[in-house]
Amino acid sequence: MYFLRDHTNTQFKQVMDICGADYPTRGKRFEVVYHLLSVRHQSRIRVKTYADETSPVPSIVKIFRGADWYEREAWDMYGIYFTGHPDLRRILTDYGFEGHPLRKDFPLTGYTEVRYDEEKKRVVSEPLQLSQAFRNFEGATS
Repeated sequence: MYFLRDHTNTQFKQVMDICGADYPTRGKRFEVVYHLLSVRHQSRIRVKTYADETSPVPSIVKIFRGADWYEREAWDMYGIYFTGHPDLRRILTDYGFEGHPLRKDFPLTGYTEVRYDEEKKRVVSEPLQLSQAFRNFEGATS
């Protein structure tokens, strides 16, 4: 990433987005895609890397300061761990949220029901007791 940012022939000075994808049947199930922009050369590039639950991805926050919240979002939604990130915590879900909702193995109904209770006049959280049918992930992926 330092090369892409600093070399005179590249000069990708801005990170436009970092996104993830979950492919549970792959050895490294998570795909992390960096979208970089070079204003000087009027070009964009995508850099892909792969990770799983046990192999983290190095953070690029020290290289591109704008990657901070993108990495936090990938952590929150997929559970992709970025080593060296200065503040890796949830950004879109509640602090007590269980799991990572964009993973393919996350239950469609979630783990808890959060609702407003009229009698108690407050928000209550209750565990769900719904059964979920088996989901097959053996389909073709690109």
